[in-house]
Amino acid sequence: MTEQYKQLPKKPRPEPSAENQPYWDGLLKHRLLVQCCLKCQKLRHYPRPMCDACYSMDFTWQEINGHGTIHSWTVSHHPFHHGFKHEVPYVTVTADLDAGVRLQAPLVGHGEPTLKIGLAVVVAYIDVGATLTLPCFNLVP
Repeated sequence: MTEQYKQLPKKPRPEPSAENQPYWDGLLKHRLLVQCCLKCQKLRHYPRPMCDACYSMDFTWQEINGHGTIHSWTVSHHPFHHGFKHEVPYVTVTADLDAGVRLQAPLVGHGEPTLKIGLAVVVAYIDVGATLTLPCFNLVP
């Protein structure tokens, strides 16, 4: 059975919440912001209301540089949504950032065969119109 579209379906978009809106606002300005606990100073990402180290609910947002190393990756040969059908195969990287948090994002401009755990990456930004910017990774030469 073959799927045919007059027009490809739109990709799903993130739905920011009050809890994570500063993260998305930072990305729009090409800044990577993570939460920082005001009690124990632990950085955390993904955004959430409570520190997993000391259980404080007091935090601020801190900019980090986005440099890190590959912790893991996966190659998707089947899109999870029809809007991504024209992009397969694509690589999604989980990176250990130098700031001490992990981030998952697509790897752009590179194929999978030569990837290795520990390779250096840096966050870059994909502008998806005026109201949305997504993080991605580039390999550091």
